[in-house]
Amino acid sequence: MNPIYFSSEFECSSDKVQICPPSAAEVAFAGRSNAGKSSAINTLTRNGKLARTGKTPGRTQLINHFLVSEGHYLVDLPGYGYAAVSKSKQKAWQSAMVNYLTRRESLRGLVIVMDIRRPLQESDWQMIEIQQQSQADLHVLLTKSDKVSKNVARSTVMKVSKELEQAGVEATVQDFSALKHEGIDDCHAVLDSWLFDKPLPV
Repeated sequence: MNPIYFSSEFECSSDKVQICPPSAAEVAFAGRSNAGKSSAINTLTRNGKLARTGKTPGRTQLINHFLVSEGHYLVDLPGYGYAAVSKSKQKAWQSAMVNYLTRRESLRGLVIVMDIRRPLQESDWQMIEIQQQSQADLHVLLTKSDKVSKNVARSTVMKVSKELEQAGVEATVQDFSALKHEGIDDCHAVLDSWLFDKPLPV
């Protein structure tokens, strides 16, 4: 566990990559609107109010930068896969994500958050396809693992890893529970490797 993340603070919101703040390195979080992305960010930073959460999915509409340390950021991207969003808004989201993921030179990695009970939905694959156009590495965070047994969580991690491998996608995969604060160390290690060039534990 790295306590540097516990002092993370909101810096700014942007509606396009051109006005995002300059950074040395950053890691972005993306996920379906009900996957628990904001809760995961808040758990990783020990700040329950950092990323906006709520009962209504799709609360994150902008690219939100959270400062970890000078020049190093966590980035909360707009949620996707929310049925109530119009086709035009979906297209606008996709365009914004392509621009951000492919043109943001300081982006080191993308964490895609998925509900462990419903991983690799069609919209998740669409996000992965965008990520594959970028230079950013990929980490899949399977949230809400407290909703399933340890055996199911373990087998789901293995299944998702295998499906990604078969699709030719390089990624690391883990289970995570914001409710029980499980998986924080593993995710911090991935963030450390991207943001601060620390080697991953063997």
